[in-house]
Amino acid sequence: MTVSPLFEFALLSFISMFTMVNPIGVVPVFTAMTAKLSPQESHRVARKATFTGAAILLSFALTGQWIFRFFSISVDSLRVVGGVIFFFMGYEMLQARLTRTQFDDETNHEYINDISITPLGIPIICGPGAITTSILLMNESKSAMEQGIVLGIIVGIMLFTYLLLLGAKQVTHIIGENGNKVMLRLMGLIVMVIAVEFFFAGLTPIVQRMLSGG
Repeated sequence: MTVSPLFEFALLSFISMFTMVNPIGVVPVFTAMTAKLSPQESHRVARKATFTGAAILLSFALTGQWIFRFFSISVDSLRVVGGVIFFFMGYEMLQARLTRTQFDDETNHEYINDISITPLGIPIICGPGAITTSILLMNESKSAMEQGIVLGIIVGIMLFTYLLLLGAKQVTHIIGENGNKVMLRLMGLIVMVIAVEFFFAGLTPIVQRMLSGG
């Protein structure tokens, strides 16, 4: 039985996008940063963070190629910067802590607005890998149908991420504080490995072009 090219493209797009967004990997970071918030406030953070991620991914998917050309930005440069950001974030997760904590004179509303956009919305949910993937998939789309599939997959994954974050508190209660720290450290190690891959995947072509005089 033959598989249609459209289905193959959809499957490839879903796997690539899901891997880069990594909704499951967002959970330990989200639970650590919302540990002192009420369930209602945590839901607000989840909603705003996933909306931010979805808006940015869709924006880059639709206009990414134009933005990169306009500012003369290369995908390799994005990978290098993303690798550095991910490495420091992964290091903090490996220590079972995150730099962005609530200050004493900061209201919950201000804290929620801050962490929803950075670092949860960007770059944890919508990181350089996800942005790059959305741009590349749209660039590889040969028809309006394939472009629609890519956009639909982005929306679907963001919706799944939102639903997953809504149940994050229950997961935290089940595994306990120690379990959450173990998960955070494990994900930190994985994020650092991904960061190194991103960094050298972007740096290698840049060095090659420099050495060749390109």
